Amino acid sequence: MSPRFLISLIAGVALASPLLAEEAPKGVVELFTSQGCASCPPADAAFRKLVERGDVIALAYHVDYWNYMGWADTLSSKENTERQYGYAKTMGRANVYTPQVVVNGRDHVMGSDIGGIEKKVDGFLTGGEGLTVPIKAEVKGDQLEINVAPGQGKASVVMVYFNREKTIEVQKGENSGQKIAYTHSVSDVETVGMWDGKETKLTLPATVLQKPDLEGCAVLLQSSTTDGTPSAILGATVVMAGKNI
Repeated sequence: MSPRFLISLIAGVALASPLLAEEAPKGVVELFTSQGCASCPPADAAFRKLVERGDVIALAYHVDYWNYMGWADTLSSKENTERQYGYAKTMGRANVYTPQVVVNGRDHVMGSDIGGIEKKVDGFLTGGEGLTVPIKAEVKGDQLEINVAPGQGKASVVMVYFNREKTIEVQKGENSGQKIAYTHSVSDVETVGMWDGKETKLTLPATVLQKPDLEGCAVLLQSSTTDGTPSAILGATVVMAGKNI
C-alpha cells in the first residue's frame, strides 16, 4: 500500500462528515429515497443536515421501484430495494414507501421529519437500544483490522460502501429539471464476518477499500431475523472516506 493511499484514508474521514472514527456515533440513520420521487428532495435535504452534523452514521439507499415513472435513478439498485423490503418484513409491514428512514434497524419514520428522526435516535440511545457494542476498524499496512467488543446476541459484520456526494441533474419524471446533490448514497453492501457475542477480530485485505469510485465505508454490526431479513444494528463505525488514490 502506497503512503499516498494511506494519507487519503486518514484525511478522508473528515471529508465524509464531522464524525471521527474514534467517536461513538449516537445511531445509524438509513434513508430510502429516489431521484424519481417528488416528495424525496425535502428528505434528501434533511438527511444532508444529519450528515453535516456528524453525530450519527447516515447512509442513503436509492431504490429502483420509481424508475418506471420515466427517470431511472442513477444511484439506485435492486439490492437497495431488497434491503428496504427486508426491513418491512422484519417490522411486520406489508409495504414500503419513500422517503423512509430506518433508525438502528429497529423502527422507521418519515424521511423528511428530521425532528422525528432525532427523537427516534435519542430514544433508542437513552432506552438501551443504541449502538451498545463498540467497534473499531483501522488500516494497518496492507490489512484492514476490525475489532468487535463482547456483548449479547449474534450478528453479521457488514461493510457498507457509499459515495460522499453526487450531484444529479434529473431530466425526466417527477423531479424533472432539478439539480439535486445526494450525500452518502450507498453503492454496495457486503457481509464480511459473523459475531457470536464474544470479542471478535477480523482481518481483511485493505484492497476491500479500493473499489472503483469508492468514497466512503462504514462497518455495521447487524442482527437478522430467523429468515435472514435485516434487524437491529448493535454497533457501527466509519472505516474511511475520501476517494482512494
